Amino acid sequence: MSTDIDDGSGGEPPSPVEITLMLGESGELWVARDEETGVASQGPTREAALENLDEAVAGYHGAGEPPSEEELRGVGVDPDDNSSGALPDVLQ
Repeated sequence: MSTDIDDGSGGEPPSPVEITLMLGESGELWVARDEETGVASQGPTREAALENLDEAVAGYHGAGEPPSEEELRGVGVDPDDNSSGALPDVLQ
């Protein structure tokens, strides 16, 4: 979670980050925003919003796995017809 001091790596603590955390306009979801990257996420609780923000910021920095062929097909992308850098018709 974003508020953790020790990341378990045994190294130096992470550098400070500025995060905005507020209740959304509907009053039902919390919105968390990393001010350095501009990445934002939300969740039904403050903790969930911060956990979702951690995942979103990690993705912004390149963490994560490439989508599976099943996931690509689920959004209308044929993995055999797609090459790196080419946008599928569904995204144009």
